Amino acid sequence: MSKLEKKLKEELPGLKAQVLMAPEKRPFLAAPGKPVPAAVLILLFQRDEEWYTVFIKRNDYDGPHGGQISLPGGRMERYDSSLQETALRETQEELGIPSGRIRILGNLTPLHIPASNYMVHPFVGEYKGIPSWQPDIAEVKYVIEARLSQLLDEKNVKFKKIFSGDNAWNAPFYDMNGEEIWGATAMIMSEFVEIIRSVEF
Repeated sequence: MSKLEKKLKEELPGLKAQVLMAPEKRPFLAAPGKPVPAAVLILLFQRDEEWYTVFIKRNDYDGPHGGQISLPGGRMERYDSSLQETALRETQEELGIPSGRIRILGNLTPLHIPASNYMVHPFVGEYKGIPSWQPDIAEVKYVIEARLSQLLDEKNVKFKKIFSGDNAWNAPFYDMNGEEIWGATAMIMSEFVEIIRSVEF
């Protein structure tokens, strides 16, 4: 973990790594107005000597991110003192784990999501111990655990068609045991994957 923490303090791969998992085109126009600050957390934990991270399948609702698979996180609230606090608060709320057991290792490159006009700030954190998920049933349909070795395996990078009206786009995704992680979440994870490839993890 110390090597990863050190690497996160160096110059980040940034956009060139994010776009490796970007759809051919973005099917949504940018929302008007100033982007809304938001934060997500790549939460790392160890089980049986193997490292994992976690995603959530959001409940279906009328909104741009309803029913999607994402990292825990959300928009910054007025009472959040920082975006890091936003990431920790949202993770605790959505996954039901104590944020006090999470050690923040660093952050990745912010990513704008045109569909919601969110400017997402990704953080990386280590959970001390083995988490026991208690997801918020109002927001989370189920929790998806993924081994980092799965993310590193290029055989798990696949492509699908995304349709919007009469248009179709090719979109890469990570196949995590049948769950498709694509879009902004995949773009964030693409930068993270490039970083962990460069350290002995």
